[in-house]
Amino acid sequence: MAETSETAQAGEQGSQPRKSSWRHIGPGIVVAATGVGAGDLVATLIAGSKFGYTLMWAAVIGCLVKISLAEAVGRWHLATGRTLFDGWRTLGGWTTVYFAVYVVIWGFVYGATAMSSSALPIVALFPDGPGLKTWAIITGLIGLVFVWFNRYAVFEKVMTVLIGVMFVVVVYVAIRVSPDVGASFAGLLPVLPDGSLIYTLGLIGGVGGTITMAAYGYWVNAKGWSDTSWMKVMRIDNRVAYITTGIFVVAMLIVGAELLHSSQMALTKGDRGLLDLGQILEDRFGAGTAKLFLVGFFAASFSSLIGVWHGVSLMFADFVERIQAARGGASVEKASGEKVGRQERSLPFRAYLLWLTFPPMTLLWLDEPFGLVIGYGVLGAFFMPFLAVTLLWLLNSDRTPREWRNGWLSNGMLGAAGLLFVVLCVKQVIDLPW
Repeated sequence: MAETSETAQAGEQGSQPRKSSWRHIGPGIVVAATGVGAGDLVATLIAGSKFGYTLMWAAVIGCLVKISLAEAVGRWHLATGRTLFDGWRTLGGWTTVYFAVYVVIWGFVYGATAMSSSALPIVALFPDGPGLKTWAIITGLIGLVFVWFNRYAVFEKVMTVLIGVMFVVVVYVAIRVSPDVGASFAGLLPVLPDGSLIYTLGLIGGVGGTITMAAYGYWVNAKGWSDTSWMKVMRIDNRVAYITTGIFVVAMLIVGAELLHSSQMALTKGDRGLLDLGQILEDRFGAGTAKLFLVGFFAASFSSLIGVWHGVSLMFADFVERIQAARGGASVEKASGEKVGRQERSLPFRAYLLWLTFPPMTLLWLDEPFGLVIGYGVLGAFFMPFLAVTLLWLLNSDRTPREWRNGWLSNGMLGAAGLLFVVLCVKQVIDLPW
């Protein structure tokens, strides 16, 4: 997917291609587990409940879009030896301003959202225990301690376990509801029912599409992949991850179509919609299936929490390092696993970890202030168009070695992704409570 113009013939001189092996796969699993949160699963369920299997084709296209975006991020890191933020800075000071404002506001609001989402299934599993706020604080603190004291290798193993739990649970539930195989295949034909445009665009652009896609390159470096000899391995890793994500989306569409569409049941929007589904599963299949689903719900939420705690903190540490280097006139070290290891122990990394954990706890007791909601919504809506457009810019310029620049397929996919995310951005901004 997303081959470059001369990849088939060219490689970096002196760099022998690595043999692809399943044991190398990891960063893609991490980015997929982080990007698929409880809110994404609810949005997919609602699409299935409204339109049945009709939008199955949109889920497949969405998978291809994410493969293209993540491949572009990984290719930039491996082909140039520079981080994505280093690339953004070459496009002008406006990228630094945008990222600085974005990462502060987004992190503050997301921290509270992630902690609440992780706490919801625990409260449902243990209704006689502590309340939602207490569990939210506990999950945030666990995430903080885990990321603070562990390096990437341990982090990747835990994320792999969590995505394994998600996969098993979601696919099991999809099988339990007895999918209509014929209707599933029919849904692969592109059709737009009345009123489905926004749901279609959301399916293509929403699941697994967050700032953590930009963190993929940092996780690639953390894995020890630092030059073009790892390009083939990175691409296989990326495809496996987003094909897995595609299976999640298809499975949740099946659940929405079979459990909700036929009976015209509605879910609460947001993460709490999964609690509604848990109750429906209990009524239909018994308490065992419902509890298993809640375990999968927790795996989806908590993997997103620790994924952001680690990945975005790495991006922030790199951001601070680049700013300091620019002010001091110093050169910046090439991206590598050793460098990421040092960043994981750095003051900026740990400062952002604390920012994600403690200030957001105040929002657990307060309604989110109006201005904060608007700022979070606008900045968040603009991030995916920002990512797609800047990747097109970087990978079609002399900032990237010629043999690793975009080919026609990469440009087509990134261009389509950019247009899609611009439309979603406009829709999201319009829907904000101005």
